Amino acid sequence: MTTGQPGTGAARPAPAGAKAENQPATASTTASPTQPADSSGTDTASESAEASAATTTESPERPPRPTDGAKPKAAPNGRPTGASGDIEPAPAKDNAAKTSDTAKTSDTAKTSDTAKTSDTAKTVVGTDAPKRGWISRLTRRGKAAKGDSAKAGAVKDGDPVKDGDPVKDGHSKDDAATSGGTAKSAKASDANGPDGETKPADPDRWEAFASAPEPKPSIVSRAGRAVGRFLIHEWTLAALGSLALAVLMTWPTLRYPRYTLPQDYWDPSLQAWQMAWSGHILLTDPAHLWQSNTFFPELWSFAFSDTLLGYAPAGMLGSGPADAILRYNIMFVLAHALATFGAYALARQLGAGRIGAAVAGVTYTYAPWLLSQAGHLHVLSNGGIPLALAMLARGHGWSLRHGYRPERRHDGWVYGGWLVAAWQLSLGFGIGLPFAYFLGGVVLVAVVLFFARRLRTRQAVPFGRRLFVANVLGGVLFAGVGVLLALPFFRVTELHPYAERTIDDVGVFSPPASGFVTSPAESLIWGGLHKGARAALPWHPEMTLLPGYVLYALALGGLFFSVWRLRHRLLLLTGVLVTMAFAMGTRFFDGTFTYVPLFEHLPGWSALRTPGRLMLWTTLLLGLLAAGAVTALTDRVRELTAQRIPSWPGPWLRMATLLPLLLVTVEGLNNTPHPVVPTQPSALRAAEGPLLVLPSSQNLDQHVMLWSTSGFPDVVNGGSGFTPRQLDDVRRVSQSFPNQTSVDYLRTLGVRTVVLLRGQVAGTPWEITIDAPVESLGITRQEVGDAVVYRL
Repeated sequence: MTTGQPGTGAARPAPAGAKAENQPATASTTASPTQPADSSGTDTASESAEASAATTTESPERPPRPTDGAKPKAAPNGRPTGASGDIEPAPAKDNAAKTSDTAKTSDTAKTSDTAKTSDTAKTVVGTDAPKRGWISRLTRRGKAAKGDSAKAGAVKDGDPVKDGDPVKDGHSKDDAATSGGTAKSAKASDANGPDGETKPADPDRWEAFASAPEPKPSIVSRAGRAVGRFLIHEWTLAALGSLALAVLMTWPTLRYPRYTLPQDYWDPSLQAWQMAWSGHILLTDPAHLWQSNTFFPELWSFAFSDTLLGYAPAGMLGSGPADAILRYNIMFVLAHALATFGAYALARQLGAGRIGAAVAGVTYTYAPWLLSQAGHLHVLSNGGIPLALAMLARGHGWSLRHGYRPERRHDGWVYGGWLVAAWQLSLGFGIGLPFAYFLGGVVLVAVVLFFARRLRTRQAVPFGRRLFVANVLGGVLFAGVGVLLALPFFRVTELHPYAERTIDDVGVFSPPASGFVTSPAESLIWGGLHKGARAALPWHPEMTLLPGYVLYALALGGLFFSVWRLRHRLLLLTGVLVTMAFAMGTRFFDGTFTYVPLFEHLPGWSALRTPGRLMLWTTLLLGLLAAGAVTALTDRVRELTAQRIPSWPGPWLRMATLLPLLLVTVEGLNNTPHPVVPTQPSALRAAEGPLLVLPSSQNLDQHVMLWSTSGFPDVVNGGSGFTPRQLDDVRRVSQSFPNQTSVDYLRTLGVRTVVLLRGQVAGTPWEITIDAPVESLGITRQEVGDAVVYRL
């Protein structure tokens, strides 16, 4: 229905939001009832819509609709007229047609006196509520429905249109004569272009000219892309770089990994046995983990020294001394790689750049003072400390550079951080115990600052229940592992109270202040230059604590030029000075305000007799200071190269930022010796236990422990941080072996076999008695290779 009343000339208002060009306008002149429609195809509705002309008057009276069913007469122009002379809507030629004989006609052209009628609008639009905007647009564009694309009936130019079709629900059916004599009814659409040309009804035919769709990648392709993305990820590159650097910096550890050990073959032999024993017993009889096959018949003998229990999975692979040596060398290299990666991850999490984080990782792992610890794998296995701190910081959404960001919280990283911390503790209490107390202090300080901030701001600081649960469960796991590992050591101190350290023992290994600038002999750069300074130290292997002169310089620069805030720099400097004071043990004002209170009051601290190993924390803090300075330098260089015109010095400036990394790497080069491990005697390959190997001493027994990895027979020999009194008695009594007293004593202990090594008896009492007859003692004697085997 139209909104205007007949004869009033009121036009229907355009729909809300319709464009002006879609609103119909009246003809500029009053059309005569008998005047035929203009054959030029320029009807008043479309012309006014395109030209935006002013509205004109409309026919005062609505023309009657023919109802007698008579055929309309044809107008002179070939268009039909109604019985009463009314002009029926006829297709008008479109001005956009290129030639008159091929011009497209629109069946929606109307005369001005009938453009307002609702029946005509319904016929053209074919809807219950036709809109004049649609009529105008269809008229202006010269809409010609073709085939299946038009719902209203379309006729060719000059063909008659039958009137009087029934209308249902506001819809009219127009029979359009086509060339085939068939009429098709389709919806009118906006498929035509703005210039009146009809678009192709079937767009599918243009698909032939479209580019071929990208083929769906196969599973192999997707897997290859995923692997490629993984290989170029920052953390993958950091891990591979750390591993490659570890192989180079520890060379020639992997040159002969089944025959040599780094630095010496005493403590490394003991630690190689520890890994082998833990892997073996956990596979065969886990209940007897702490009752090892050495120090027979002592109980809890596996807790006589740090256990490296965290390396037990590696100990499950292989068997025998050669495999134990290979395993040790591999873990030695991996320990360096993990330390570099862990420190890199921590520096990155705190906000350092890639080069700055690399400097922190290299200095933490290859500081000159650590070269003197090459024979102590439990000291070098420190990578879990910075890695756990990095994971915990990431899980809590905290960094030194950006502060606390609650949106970055993730409880998964918190669980992972506590697991890594527990694994680090299982490698030994020598460095694990200070780490445990440090974590406890961090948790306490974090809780205090959290509530202090909440009280100060009067707002609830976001933390989250999941994060709280993760910390509770992770902390309980960490504490539980610590307690379970500590119980055997407490049991050892009960059975052997003389094994507990004293403050005098700590004083023997406490370094003076000169140790912080003195390099160990294993340093390739400074070792020879500091030979005289080392001679002035009472026990230089534990007192040469030089972290590196380059590191000192970078850390000093980081106090003045850094990405860290000033308060953070001062906090790091305070940490450096405090850890240095603790590392001096009783040399810093007799330790009255530093080491002694910890020694006397903290549980387990009395077992730490080498305070110089706390230099590990000093090195880490210095590395973070240096990372801040290097990151600030790289950021400044990046800004300069981005603004400089011409940019030719840019690559050289960027390469210059690698100079600090190169210098700290060179300063960490070593000349660590790699002696050949004594070969296992053939007599021990099939010896039955319990057995005693002579000669016996602290250093020689560590070889015996390594040799016992062939089957793990019970042996009386053993080497650790202290010597049990029973083993002292065995060594003293067996000086006269073979004689009746020593034989009876060994039988009392349960010893059934004694192996005397000919190659080691020079200068000992056995040099004379090794060939003495033993028939009167009730024992047998047999030569097996370069050893004499006595069976009791």
